[in-house]
Amino acid sequence: MRSAPITSRVRFWIIAVIFLLTTINYASRATLSIAGAPLAHELNISAVRMGYLFSAFGWAYVIGQIPGGALLDRFGSKRVYLWSIILWSVFTATQATTGLTFVPVVAGLFVARFLLGLAEAPSFPGNARIVANWFPNSERGTASAIFNSAQYFSIVVFGPLMGWLTQGFGWRYVFLAMGGLGLVAAAAFAAVVDTPTRHKRITKAEFDYIEAGGALVHLDKPAASAPKAPVRWETLRQLLTNRMLLGIYLGQYCITALTYFYTTWFPIYLVQARGLSIMQAGFASAGPALCGWAGGILGGIVSDMLLKRGTSLTRARKLPIVIGLVISGAILLCNFTDSQVLVLTFMSIAFFGKGIASLGWAVLSDVAPRELTGLSGSIFNTFGNVSGIVTPVIIGYIVSASGSFDLALLFVFTHSVVALLSFVAIVGPIKRLVLKPAATPG
Repeated sequence: MRSAPITSRVRFWIIAVIFLLTTINYASRATLSIAGAPLAHELNISAVRMGYLFSAFGWAYVIGQIPGGALLDRFGSKRVYLWSIILWSVFTATQATTGLTFVPVVAGLFVARFLLGLAEAPSFPGNARIVANWFPNSERGTASAIFNSAQYFSIVVFGPLMGWLTQGFGWRYVFLAMGGLGLVAAAAFAAVVDTPTRHKRITKAEFDYIEAGGALVHLDKPAASAPKAPVRWETLRQLLTNRMLLGIYLGQYCITALTYFYTTWFPIYLVQARGLSIMQAGFASAGPALCGWAGGILGGIVSDMLLKRGTSLTRARKLPIVIGLVISGAILLCNFTDSQVLVLTFMSIAFFGKGIASLGWAVLSDVAPRELTGLSGSIFNTFGNVSGIVTPVIIGYIVSASGSFDLALLFVFTHSVVALLSFVAIVGPIKRLVLKPAATPG
């Protein structure tokens, strides 16, 4: 009898492609923050209008979450995600036409950003679904941290590139370049990613290993063989009223507010409040973002390490989150110095802490009902990305009214405090939610 084959490592290739996609995903969102200063100057757009333009993505992203999650559960991760990548790439490139057509500048750019948000809506629920599909419990924290840390790595890689394109060729080339890269990433996704039950390169040993470890390997079975739980009000009610989930939603809202500051106003803050050029801001953004990426990976590794050593799931997830949120409070120290070096140092520390705390998607993978992972991820992401609507607009008004970013940084700092209190005082024990069956009329 032949011995069992050496286990394959297909899941690591899967998470590598997801990391690449999410890096491009966040860079596509951040194009306006890099191109924003020269674009606003050339097209005469005020700070308040820029705030609304930044929020356009958030409005659509939130609106698209629950439909996107339902599509993922109905048609599977690969098909829905692939179309999402193609569409977001096209809408990213479309922003390069701003001011070149008969469409009013602000309205045209708002619509393009809105369509980008709709197209990207299934991306993070899709990431969480693929991680739940491919990774055992003991590796899920690290896998989730890897794709979530891409939000920082995107600034490390593409911040300098977009700054260079803006300075050397003009802001329109930023949108064209990122749209083209998205289409290349779509091809990589189509070639590498599939479910464990259909993937041609996975060995039985790896399949058995991840299934025994808790991976939801049959998540994308055809509907005929694995009927999906219908989305009823009673189902939504349980997802929207559970105390543990509500605490997780609130924490994610606050943590995502920090993300939206970093991906919208941060480069403009460096230019307007700290006197850097567009190119300098692009390169300067890379340092704090690299710290955020490192913190994100470290948070996942530490959480999984604690879990493997016998620490309870609740403590293994919460401890890095709480420590990271405390560290992220360093952002407020920027208000007490005029030194560019210290500002970037404090921002780097804050990015690092926020990265450690970014375990929300791992927690969601731990607690989501097995039959509704896509919808659960979408509701979670809806709450988180409401901050994408609120944060850019409020910061725009704060900067316009006060003429400085000091109160804006205090606003961001407050979100770290609220997120910490949410995980400490509201969430309680972290465990998978089992849906109660709907009552039958009798």
